[in-house]
Amino acid sequence: MLYHTLGDSPLKVSAICLGSMTWGEQNHEADAHAQLSMAAEHGINFIDTAEMYPVPARAETAGRTEQYLGSWLVQQARDRFIIATKAAGPTRGMDWLRPHETIQYTRQQLQQAVDNSLRRLQTDYIDLYQLHWPARYVPMFGGTRYQAQSDPADTPSVHAQLEALSALVASGKVRYIGVSNETAWGVMQFVRLAEQYDLPRIVSIQNAYSLVNRSFESALAEVADRERVPLLAYSPLAFGALSGKYLDDPAASGRLSAFPAFGGRYRKPQAQQAIARYVALARERGLDPAQMALAFVRQQPFVASTIIGVTTCPQLQSALDSQQLTLDAELLAAIDMIQQDSPNPAP
Repeated sequence: MLYHTLGDSPLKVSAICLGSMTWGEQNHEADAHAQLSMAAEHGINFIDTAEMYPVPARAETAGRTEQYLGSWLVQQARDRFIIATKAAGPTRGMDWLRPHETIQYTRQQLQQAVDNSLRRLQTDYIDLYQLHWPARYVPMFGGTRYQAQSDPADTPSVHAQLEALSALVASGKVRYIGVSNETAWGVMQFVRLAEQYDLPRIVSIQNAYSLVNRSFESALAEVADRERVPLLAYSPLAFGALSGKYLDDPAASGRLSAFPAFGGRYRKPQAQQAIARYVALARERGLDPAQMALAFVRQQPFVASTIIGVTTCPQLQSALDSQQLTLDAELLAAIDMIQQDSPNPAP
């Protein structure tokens, strides 16, 4: 297992991070524990969750994923693992997470969110605490075009958000901070203001990145490199679509079949056409399509860890086996040809 350092922190995370968004919806607690134990046995020390998980987000299940992780973590040597979780922000609903309040990244609400996560995780501290998405308006989760508009008056500034996060770090409940689903402008604001006001610096950005969504490579890749804010890549398999299983059987078991409205961008015709070409390329080379997709993400210099979400241990084993695969220059050139013909069909 390879390990990479997150930004300017001492955190050394495994090149594969175990994602958890299926636990509590598609997976029972015993499934989650089996995945966690298998991951730990193979050197994975990095586990990512969120207060709103599992998905699709529902009031009845919110927090269940952290609970499943916590009931396993309490039986382990805590310092062996780097636990990352995320605070949900405004613009996506989920008012059940903060009863009687409008969700915002205020000091009071983040304190409440951290305390709730610590209780569910059964730990005294969170290694990496991330803002799940920006408080301000940005296009995301399939959106691509920014349209200028005014944010609500109660939207805290990036400076105010950093001050709230700084209080959590000072309390010892959070070690390091990161962002998720951010833009290049947003990352630069967090970096600039942290330096200007001597506040904690973000050490990572968690965004989608895959063969069918390489939008990170434009502005954000330069920011990640020059500002030492590496990528934690999520959805590297495009909700399993890049495994090729939905091409072989459109009703195959998986997230896209269980929740058709969730991740619909991977079902769009242009995405399906590109996915078919990537899957065919892998099979022509005698490779497993999912392992080729994971290896591609792992080889990018701006990626610190690839977050994989599985529902079975055999899927986890396949992801672990992808570490043995290195894509050569010829194969990377063939991948780039498909990208040029169909650039980012599923952002």
